[in-house]
Amino acid sequence: MSDTAALKQEKQALIDKMLEMQKQFIAYEHQHGVTGKDYWASSEGLLVDYRQEYMDMANRVVDLAHEIVGSSRD
Repeated sequence: MSDTAALKQEKQALIDKMLEMQKQFIAYEHQHGVTGKDYWASSEGLLVDYRQEYMDMANRVVDLAHEIVGSSRD
């Protein structure tokens, strides 16, 4: 597998995980409701690290996309 293929595979795996996280969040929101405090400062359950984990994955997807095409974020 080429480096580009491996990068594309990693990017797709992250996107798939992000989509699954979104589905879980929506289901959680429908069952429990989500306040701003829950989203920004939850100390338990699904939302504890949700924002940070999702943001880290989203940033990695952007970095991978740039790496695949040979550009940079700068």
